[in-house]
Amino acid sequence: MVVLSDGRRGLAAGAFLAGIGIALVSLPTAGVPGAAMLAVGGVVAGAGRLRAGPPGWAIMPPGSTPRLVLCVAGGLVALWVGLAVMSGDGGALRFAVVAAFGLAGARALGSEDPQTVLTATALIALAVAAAAGVASGSPSVAVYAVAALIAAASSWIPVRGPRAA
Repeated sequence: MVVLSDGRRGLAAGAFLAGIGIALVSLPTAGVPGAAMLAVGGVVAGAGRLRAGPPGWAIMPPGSTPRLVLCVAGGLVALWVGLAVMSGDGGALRFAVVAAFGLAGARALGSEDPQTVLTATALIALAVAAAAGVASGSPSVAVYAVAALIAAASSWIPVRGPRAA
């Protein structure tokens, strides 16, 4: 949703869905407190996005075909990395981390809209915290708290439009 949408409702729905999805797949490694923090970070980031940005949903506006191709190709690469390249438990978590980090990173780099970049940054913070669960069996709850704080704060940063001099 974050990759395919330009409106504040679409970006907010993407932040809600991604935050809750990352929290759910992180539950086995993060535990209930860590997963709850990731979910709260995603929900607060989505709520912050509802208050600012272009109005409406604006899902798949004209010219968004490259972003659709990015979603399909990025999902396939993330699935390949999550299931085939890496072995062991946690394939769903690896898939979610690679997909969220890759797609949100591409959206942040490819957008000129500050609200979109801040929403993508919130998802990158949540994905990095979830990746800590892949790297080490049980990271500190502080990792998830900091990621949730970054995600929540990034969508509430006031953004001003350009001014003519």
